[in-house]
Amino acid sequence: MIRYRSGAQLANNPRLRHDMHRDRTRQFHDRLGWRVHVDATGCEVDQYDLADTLYVLCLSRAGHHLGSLRLMPTCGPTMINDHFAALLPAGPVHQPDTWECTRFCVAPDAPEWVAAALLLGGLEAGLALGAGRILGVFALPMLRIYGRLGWPPVELGREGRGRSGLATGAWLVTPDRRQPLAEKSGLDWPTVADAARELQARALLVA
Repeated sequence: MIRYRSGAQLANNPRLRHDMHRDRTRQFHDRLGWRVHVDATGCEVDQYDLADTLYVLCLSRAGHHLGSLRLMPTCGPTMINDHFAALLPAGPVHQPDTWECTRFCVAPDAPEWVAAALLLGGLEAGLALGAGRILGVFALPMLRIYGRLGWPPVELGREGRGRSGLATGAWLVTPDRRQPLAEKSGLDWPTVADAARELQARALLVA
């Protein structure tokens, strides 16, 4: 199931918050070897994990973390502007209808459908937010995987080649992507859309 939580709300569920950050450590630090900060509790946390940051969470029926991603508006601080602007041909992006996705994480041994579920959750969040596109940085091999899942990005820039290469991309937020992602994830997209529409009512979003 897909759930939407702010950083402040996650603070009220310390077990889920810890499991999310611990799975991020396993993926980004342990498996991929990224130079990320891991705290004394074994959690990967950075300066963009704020009280008003929006998280898309994929949870098991028992409420355990299966995967997550982080969404931030580009009108505020973002990783892509602060650290990857060289991969944006037109320069840094500060647009109210453009959001950034970072820390796309799938827990170890999570079911195969979790990645598609997270993309569906991100899509429905974007539609609820009135976003026209969502920006992200990804390893080049992921381009093929995103296409197979049903929501490929438009590539904006790249550096390097092969598995070590990086690219920036824009995921266009359009309703026609709902059904392919729903089929890949096995989730009912209207249910996810209803959860996303509650975001503004629960005042999770920053302006």
